[in-house]
Amino acid sequence: MALDNKLNITDPAELARMEEKISKKKAVELFENGYLDHYEAGTFEMLAAIHKYLFDEIYDFAGKIRTVNIAKGSFRFAPVMYLQAAIENVEKMPQSTFDEIIEKYVEMNIAHPFREGNGRSARIWLDMILKRELNRVVDWSNVEKEDYLLAMERSPIKDIEIKFVLKNALTDKVNDREVYMKGIDHSYFYEGYAIYKAKDL
Repeated sequence: MALDNKLNITDPAELARMEEKISKKKAVELFENGYLDHYEAGTFEMLAAIHKYLFDEIYDFAGKIRTVNIAKGSFRFAPVMYLQAAIENVEKMPQSTFDEIIEKYVEMNIAHPFREGNGRSARIWLDMILKRELNRVVDWSNVEKEDYLLAMERSPIKDIEIKFVLKNALTDKVNDREVYMKGIDHSYFYEGYAIYKAKDL
């Protein structure tokens, strides 16, 4: 079943294709128009603004905290009843060093605040924090997708792997659009309706 959407698409594969096309176009706009300059890096307000900008043409829930419990495989993300508190706790986390920033990123992933599109939004959010605090971003083309996915899957228990994977991909090309765009590549990260899609509980 396809998620309810503004495009009235009922086929999951078709929705995934349109979602990728539209979110990539919107991500380019985000990169070029300075829209995120009005938000503080590391805040949920910025993450929600990113999500709304990417997905507002597709979903009514764009930029809004999810109201259903979701899981990927056997891992359950933060329950709805604790989600607001989880988000507030993540916001309070320090972000002055690389380790602190990745720990914050991991915790926001565990919260998984949106119904869909968390990964793409959070990777842009991560890069905005890295750019502000360290004048670095992740060159996602230097991140092996299998390494990334496995490291993220294990990160709630042990975050040393994801820190290693991402640290080795840091670059000072903070204004390179190609470096930025790889982070929201739908097919590269197996999001949407592919194998790693989050499921309702």
